[in-house]
Amino acid sequence: MRKIFILVAAAAALTTAACNTVSGVGRDASAAGHAVTGAAEEAKN
Repeated sequence: MRKIFILVAAAAALTTAACNTVSGVGRDASAAGHAVTGAAEEAKN
């Protein structure tokens, strides 16, 4: 029973860490998209 509890706790921690990582990647991709958009606007003018 104790091993199952430890495995569940580890899985929950990994899931939380993965969620934060995906969220960070999304913010980075969004920032890159804004930078490309801004550069394209400047090049157009």
